[in-house]
Amino acid sequence: MSFNFFSTKLFKVIVVLIIAGFVIFLNPYNFFNPIRSAVFTVFSPLQKVVYGLAFEFSEIKKFMSSIGQLKSENEKLIKENRELLAEKAYLGEISKENEVLREELKLLPREKFNLEGASVISRDFHGQGDWLEIDKGEKSGIKKGMPVIVDKGILVGIIEDVYRNTSKIFLLNNPQSVINTIDSKTNSKGIVKGEYGIGVVMDMVLQSESLDKGDEIITSGISNNFPKGLLIGNVEDVVPSPDRLFKKGIISSPVDFSSLRFVFVIKDGNQ
Repeated sequence: MSFNFFSTKLFKVIVVLIIAGFVIFLNPYNFFNPIRSAVFTVFSPLQKVVYGLAFEFSEIKKFMSSIGQLKSENEKLIKENRELLAEKAYLGEISKENEVLREELKLLPREKFNLEGASVISRDFHGQGDWLEIDKGEKSGIKKGMPVIVDKGILVGIIEDVYRNTSKIFLLNNPQSVINTIDSKTNSKGIVKGEYGIGVVMDMVLQSESLDKGDEIITSGISNNFPKGLLIGNVEDVVPSPDRLFKKGIISSPVDFSSLRFVFVIKDGNQ
């Protein structure tokens, strides 16, 4: 015999309770007011608790939402602050660079040469520190072999490789950089080049010629690209060659090659 739930007493009791509850809720002719009042009285504390919990939950939800909003706004402020700091640092650096550039321009022999100013964008950090890369190239009229100076006409190197918008400079301490020079005091002739472990030297000076400590070494002007009189540095020490036919002067440059930020290329050295 199969079980039929709808014919059981439990089902009938449930139906009666549902109908009674429905009738009480509708309360036709206010007949069930006393019963409704009693029910509401019994469940009023529970309703109050439920309402209080719902209110607290709503407030917690608002609080969590505000935390999320504050977090988002805080992250936005942090980002904006970082951008402002970066912009301030950049503008400060630009201002500093412009000030340095203005000071160097005051000291340059601009009336003598056609100069092209350039910024150093790269250097030999991992080798001997004997070359630089600048942000000017063929587009600016730069050519291989042009001399590179800083304030007061101090020679620091020579253009070696030229590209469209950049160029590579061999500094004076580069062994591949060879420049004709003379002693401004004695007119002794030689060549200045770089030498590993020493720096800048004036080599191939005849033993019969005078070369003394403290003498000023300048370009001789023999090369078409190099005007005469660009300062190389001063003689720091003099040593004879192994065959005793020549002597060599150790040259101290007044420029710290590792701190160069701006240089000037002489585009017409024949003036």
